[in-house]
Amino acid sequence: MFPIRDHNPSGRVPYVTYILMAANIGIFLSYVPILGDERALYAFYNAYALVPARIGAGYGFEGLLTSMFLHGGWAHLAGNMLFLWIYGDNVEDELGHVPFLIFYLIVGVAAGLTQVVFEPSSIVPMVGASGAIAGVMGAYLLLFPKAQVDILVIFIMFFRIFPIPAWLLLMLWFGMQFIGGIGADPNQGGVAYWAHAGGFVAGLLGAVPVWLRRGAVAFWKRTDGHPHPETSYPAINKSRIPRIRRR
Repeated sequence: MFPIRDHNPSGRVPYVTYILMAANIGIFLSYVPILGDERALYAFYNAYALVPARIGAGYGFEGLLTSMFLHGGWAHLAGNMLFLWIYGDNVEDELGHVPFLIFYLIVGVAAGLTQVVFEPSSIVPMVGASGAIAGVMGAYLLLFPKAQVDILVIFIMFFRIFPIPAWLLLMLWFGMQFIGGIGADPNQGGVAYWAHAGGFVAGLLGAVPVWLRRGAVAFWKRTDGHPHPETSYPAINKSRIPRIRRR
């Protein structure tokens, strides 16, 4: 079950979102040749990823920034870019191009620092844009709580698309990160749950000034939680296989 699109079109071209996506994809493609070389890949990540234990020792702070543009594989990259594409354009629309870029980088750093706080002794390199994107999702929750987001549910041979409110989807996602962080082993690889949770909270809090300038609760009432007229998509849930009755 994962989101595939929202019904909340932006009012301007999200140039920064596109640039961030291009940067992430371009940087990943630059080291694709070493993906199959475990030793070379580890050396690369060791040089540019975020390692919490180094921050605790007083060095390696550049990893807070460089790690945001690295990914562990094709699926990791594709998932993050999908989430950035869904949520980034609307938040950029509300914040403005340059403020959105600054916001993205700040919440990404906050996400990394959260991981350091909760796993200060970890020597496992951390990579990915998901902490910064989680911050974008936190801002989206505050600004567009009632925007409809389509989720694709796949169960064996069955699939269906359901629209659900953004607040429900994002709160469920945040809860999963929090629970995952509690049970995570800091010395094992996997998902950086605390970075996701920290980025999400940082993004939500960072969007508060914009929300207040828009009128706070009055902004929600005026827009009903989704400032732009919602987009409708053609239904694709119906199968073209003809139905027959058995007897």
